[in-house]
Amino acid sequence: MGGRGGWWRGKSTPAKVETYTRWSFHTFPFIEVATFALPAFGYVPAPVNWILFLLVSAHATLAAVTASLTLDWTRGRRPLPVRLLWALGTATVVIAVVSLVVALHGPRGADNGAAACTVFVGVLSFGIGTLALAVRETRRMVYGVLGAAVGAGAVAVPAGVPAPGAAVAAGATVLAAGFFTFTSVFSVWLLNAVYELDEARETRARLAVAEERLRFGRDLHDVMGRNLAVVALKSELAVQLARRGRPEAVEQMIEVQRIARETQREVREVVRGYREADLRTELAGAQGVLTAAGIECEVSGPVTGLPAEIQSALGWVVREATTNVLRHGDAGRCAVSLRVAEGRVTLTVENDGAPGIGTGSRTDTAEPGRGSGLAGLRERLREVDGVLRAGPAGGDLFRLTAEVPLPPDSAPERAPAPEPGGSPRPVPHPVSEVTS
Repeated sequence: MGGRGGWWRGKSTPAKVETYTRWSFHTFPFIEVATFALPAFGYVPAPVNWILFLLVSAHATLAAVTASLTLDWTRGRRPLPVRLLWALGTATVVIAVVSLVVALHGPRGADNGAAACTVFVGVLSFGIGTLALAVRETRRMVYGVLGAAVGAGAVAVPAGVPAPGAAVAAGATVLAAGFFTFTSVFSVWLLNAVYELDEARETRARLAVAEERLRFGRDLHDVMGRNLAVVALKSELAVQLARRGRPEAVEQMIEVQRIARETQREVREVVRGYREADLRTELAGAQGVLTAAGIECEVSGPVTGLPAEIQSALGWVVREATTNVLRHGDAGRCAVSLRVAEGRVTLTVENDGAPGIGTGSRTDTAEPGRGSGLAGLRERLREVDGVLRAGPAGGDLFRLTAEVPLPPDSAPERAPAPEPGGSPRPVPHPVSEVTS
């Protein structure tokens, strides 16, 4: 389980929390049996002890099945198991009362009364706590706990429990049932909160892509809108002049041709600006957005003066790595380092998210040349004779390393690290999803 792709380490944070929550509820039956049924063998004579044991075990099993299916309902994976909930509620009342009557009126033992009240309160408490999973309103939960306590007192007296003992049973039911109800409700609330936070992170990443698309659309509109309007007007004028046999029509069409070529050049510049990534800008942008997302980010050794094609390739690595940490990781810390040595530039992005970040199907199976995922990064780095390595680095660390050789006579100048949050670009832009 500790190796790469292990069952636990391969799970996302919401999946881990859900697994922990489910196994917590799976332990409740063992706690119920160990706490309320097994002790009966020590101070209740046979066959009463076996009857109590079987009754509590049956109730614990039914409660475990109900809890599992009801948790699926809270996640929207199946309808609410109404019949099973009714069966659990009925079984809780019947088993509690039967265990009380059997313990009090069966073969006499020194501690029959204590055993009866213990089993009675335990079965009611676990039953009410499990049924609370299907209740969304706090008021109804409180009513359920209080109703169980009142019912416990009302049933205990006719069954032969003295009035003080019935009052103690009612009070114990309030405390125990209230505790298990709170545990169930808090577990579901925590599970839903983790899933909602994960969905919010996905939404934030999608909004960043949508914002980039809108910005790209606005820039294209600004570049092409005016020129296309001029082209339309001059084309219409040329048509009118041609119909009249005027030689000025040729001059107008020459002007249309010039504007069309100028527009084509401006569009190329806009697209090039989006396809090329400035390394220092991307480093500052990565630090700013990761810090804003609650991920501690440290950037060290930024370099200026690198050739433009190397800056662009490494800038894309920073951009894609940052996007993957936001979308697919569970990181609390991310370190980005840039080092120049022996004629090579080495960029390392390391985070403490779950193993497998950036190697999932969505990222790793990107088509070559599309400019997204690790496949797209390898294509870009190959153009500058660079290599990309990505994978777990021990423990919970994931490391992505890009190495690019420097051309001869290239001596980059070192510059101070960017200030946190000082990015002129507030979010990393997965432009490949926009312009590719």
